[in-house]
Amino acid sequence: MAKTEARKNYLSWDDTFMLMADLIAQRSKDPSTQTGTVIVDQNHIVLGLGYNGWPRGVDPDAFPWDREGGYEKKEFLNTKYPYIVHAEVNAIFNANKSVKGSVLYCHLFPCNDCAKAIIQNGITEVIYQEDKYKDVDIWVASKRLLDAAGVKYRQFVPTKKLNIN
Repeated sequence: MAKTEARKNYLSWDDTFMLMADLIAQRSKDPSTQTGTVIVDQNHIVLGLGYNGWPRGVDPDAFPWDREGGYEKKEFLNTKYPYIVHAEVNAIFNANKSVKGSVLYCHLFPCNDCAKAIIQNGITEVIYQEDKYKDVDIWVASKRLLDAAGVKYRQFVPTKKLNIN
């Protein structure tokens, strides 16, 4: 009788949680950018999930989804940026217990506001898919903040081809 062995070709934890981030991102109503975040503890238990969207109770059609516009008051208020809650912060708000000592998986490298929330809540590591805004000041500031607080970060490297789109 042949001995049954454990399956060898299974998902790594990083692959699993990034795939979950991809899935929860599909809840976003943002027409241009859908991002998701998963926060897990040291035992790989999911503590929180989040995606980019409006604050709870706010009608998604009540504010603009536009991306274009400067930071001049009139133009800025006509974009999504002053209203949307990023996936990282939503995952922290949605957590079922303290996220202190946890790992955060996300699509885009966190902005400076998300970095502050990550630091304040005691998250110890950030694993991200893309750093496409790395030369923009608020992302430069984010790295400075995370470095100063000792929060580790690294880019996700898949071990398997994953795609839920």
